[in-house]
Formats: sequence, structure tokens, C-alpha cells
Amino acid sequence: MKNILKYITAAFLLLLMVNCQDDNVEFGSLDAPTNLAVKVDIVGKSATAPNGDGSGKVLFTATADNAISYKYIFSDGTSQNAPSGIFEKGFAKPGTNTYTVTVLASGKGGITTNTTVEVTVFSNFKDEEAIKFLTGGSSKKWYWSQSEVGHLGVGPNTSHTDANFGTQNYYPAFYGAAANEKASTCLYNSVMTFSVAGDQLKFNLDNKGQTYYNGAFIGGGDDACRDLDTSGLKTVILSPSESFVSKNPNAATQTRGTVMNFSDNGFMGYYIGSSSYEILSITENRMVVRAVMGGNAFLAWYHIFTTTPPGQATGPTDYTNLVWSDEFNTDGAPDATKWGYDLGAGGWGNNESQTYTNSATNVVVQGGMLKITAKKEGSTYTSARLKSEDKYEFTYGKVEFRAKLPSGGGTWPAVWSLGQDYKTNSWPACGEIDFMEHVGNAQNVIHGTLHYPGNSGGNGNTGSTTIANASTEFHVYKTIWTPSSIKFYVDDKLFHSFANNNTVPFNKDFFLIMNVAMGGNFGGAIDPAFTQSTMEVDYIRVYQ
Repeated sequence: MKNILKYITAAFLLLLMVNCQDDNVEFGSLDAPTNLAVKVDIVGKSATAPNGDGSGKVLFTATADNAISYKYIFSDGTSQNAPSGIFEKGFAKPGTNTYTVTVLASGKGGITTNTTVEVTVFSNFKDEEAIKFLTGGSSKKWYWSQSEVGHLGVGPNTSHTDANFGTQNYYPAFYGAAANEKASTCLYNSVMTFSVAGDQLKFNLDNKGQTYYNGAFIGGGDDACRDLDTSGLKTVILSPSESFVSKNPNAATQTRGTVMNFSDNGFMGYYIGSSSYEILSITENRMVVRAVMGGNAFLAWYHIFTTTPPGQATGPTDYTNLVWSDEFNTDGAPDATKWGYDLGAGGWGNNESQTYTNSATNVVVQGGMLKITAKKEGSTYTSARLKSEDKYEFTYGKVEFRAKLPSGGGTWPAVWSLGQDYKTNSWPACGEIDFMEHVGNAQNVIHGTLHYPGNSGGNGNTGSTTIANASTEFHVYKTIWTPSSIKFYVDDKLFHSFANNNTVPFNKDFFLIMNVAMGGNFGGAIDPAFTQSTMEVDYIRVYQ
């Protein structure tokens, strides 16, 4: 080895001597760029909106003589290379704020000229809930959800009108990693910390010294780990999404619409040449993001993160932090900020006999109780069905409610949940969790059931238990839903347990439903003598 190094060194010195003696070698002019000017156009600026339309967007155009590239440095902690000198920046701090912008023009040999401008711009975008989820209010660590199928995936970044791919631009249609698929690489070593520093959102990637690179950025071969220093805090600016997903007809069910923009080429654990990540969904312990690949705008990458470190238990055995509830303490109609209605007849997919209404004769809060009453109306039946869709949705947690159930042949009360993506991911693919079901034709038998592909309808994954006085006394019904299991209880007695995993749809947002059906495939024959009966709910609570 020493001999090889000696010959290489000697050859280098000889080459250097020859070059130094060659009077014809020209390095070219090293003149600094001159006449640097920056044009600033605030999007939506008008006489009545001098600081813009609220989008926070500003178009910068830099020009200079002898310049070959430009760089913008912003006082919000971000920076951006702009070879052409043209760059549109989205300032997302809420309100009207003034920013200092330093523009560097680079000439041959890296000689730079700079100038500084100030811009005052108005932004009306904010997502305080996302910041709370990301940081927990101060600081929170995130990890790859390596045991979850599709935690690293890729799909088409195309318009929703694309003839070949349709609306497949909101999930990894091309590829999704299997559970633990990248365990032999450095990918899962990444620890991503989001924190709050004053009024700024900060990010730190601890990659343990190595980053997993997409092959396109290391010579076009296979993905591989390479040494990279990612230390130091990055600033994260939130902005509204303008992706193809945000333009889909059902965008509200496919993306949160918030984009995280990382300063100084920051990225989330897998290097794809992008520093902007769209949040598709986020809860206190799970996050799904989407990023368009740098240099290849046709591809969008998808990452799933969790707050549970790899190799540790995938979730607690219980949840104790109350995050949402309705105690039903205000008489009148149910709280409209928490509940909407399903209305009408049509069998509801189960050949049911009732028509759902929002009439006070069918649903009312009275005396500290929610009362849903099924009634015979001539030769038909009326009842009510409440849902938290678009008002409250969640992933994982403990659902607990105290209820007294209706009685009578044909009654079918239920408190349950449905995957929030059911409009684009049809049942049973969207998933259904039935926390409690009871039928009057099998008095006192309580069911807990899960519906998903291969196990739906009469073939649902179910368990049951028999209790005393289901319709004359209150009982506490509880379901604990974690990444690793879903467990059903009555009065703290476990009666059904399901092993959750990444092949079933129980790792995403669901919304709550409460109803009393009549008859149908499960409710059975309705007693001809039935007139009316009520489900009373004292409270319903979600803990995480």
C-alpha cells in the first residue's frame, strides 16, 4: 500500500509541475457578478391588500451580469438555491410579517455578490393542531413505523384527470415496503425530533451517522446507506398544499392539506432530494407524509412514522389521556360541533326497516343522557343515527361509554366506528370496528366485531359475552385499540381480543357512530307488539 501511495504522489507532483510550466493554461476571469437586482412580486397585492392575498406567496426574480447561479437566504431560517434566479417563496407565519431576504449571485470560481431586500407579506395559513401533534406541545420524537406495511412507498404524482392513474396520486400505488423490509439497512436508525422554539417549529434528524439514499442520488444504482452528517436544527415552515392530491375531488379525505418545508435541505430519514413533505394524516402517535421526488416530478414517496421506537412494544396496553368526550350535560339536540346525522331509509346495506331522522322524538339530550329512540310509526319505524364524521376522527385509543340498551325483538343498538376513507375505499376495505352491538332477539348478549376484507358481514371477526340486565341497568363498554391489538370489554371484563397488524385496515383514522336499527340481517324479526324503546348513553370518551 505504501508503494502505491508513493507512486500516486509522485505522479501528482509531476503533473502539477507540468501544468505550472504551461503558460497556455487559462482559468478564466474570476470577476464578481455586477448590477445585481431583485424584483419582488407579492402574490395578490392590490390597493386594498398591499401585503398580498393571504397566501403568503412572493415571487422573487434576481438578475446580474456575469452570474451563473443564485441563492436566497431568508430571515425565517430557510434558504433556497435558484440557478435561474427565479424563486417563489411561501411565507407561512400567520399575520403580517416583514422578512429580510439576502440574495447571493455566484460567478465563475464561486465569487459572489450579494444584496438585501425586505418584504412585508400577509399569511392567513395556520395549523396549530398539526404543530401540537408533531411536538406534543414542546418536543416529540418520531420513528419509522417499520412493522407497518407500506411505511415506505412510492406512487404516481399525476393529475387526478390522468387517464392511466386516475386518483392514485394519494397512496403508494407502485410499491409499499413490507413490514421490517429495510431492517438490514440504516433506515430504521433515524430518530426525528420536532420541537417548538419560541414561535418557530424546529426539526432534528439523528441518523446515527448514515442516511439511506435513493439510488438516483448515488450514481443511479440500488438504494444504499452512505455517511452523512445531519446534525443541527432545521426550521420547519408550514404552508398550504397545492399538490395534485389537494386538487382531487375527495381531497378532504386524502390529505390534511398542510406541507412541512424544511430549511437547509432537511429531510425525513430517506434521501429523495426533497425538503417539502405534505401531511396526509396525523394523530398523536402516527403520521403519514408524501413528498415529490427531487429531479423526478412523476414520483411521489410516502412515509409512515410512529412515536413508538423500533423494536419496542407497538403500543400501550391502555390509554389514560382524555382527548375527546361528550358528557351529554346540555339538554336539547346533540352537540352539533361533535355530531352529525345519517338520514333516510333504504335498508342501510343490511335490509333494515327504520328511517333515520334528526327529530327530537328520535334523538335528544335530556337529563344528562343521550336518548336514541326507535319508534313504530304506523306500519314503519323511525330512529336516529349520529356520527362524528368530519368533526372527530382518530387512530388508536380507548373508547369508553356507559349505556343502557333498548329491548324488544328486532331492536339493534350499536356504538361503532368506520374508516374515514370509506368514500374512496369502499367497505369492507375501509374497516369497521363495532365496539358494542346487541339484538333484542338475543337479550343480554353483547357483541364486539371487526369487519375487513375476508372477514365481513356474517363472517366478521367477532366475540360475545352474556351480561345481566343490559336493558334495565347501565354498563360500561370499553374497547382498547392499539397498533398490536384491539380488545373489547364490558364492565372491565375482556370478552374478545384481536391481533392487529399491518395487513388489516385498523391503523388509520376512524369516526364514531351511534344508532338504533330495526330488523335487518342481524336484528332479525321485529316483534309485532313493539312500539318503542330507547338506548340511553351517559357519556362517550376517547383516551389516547
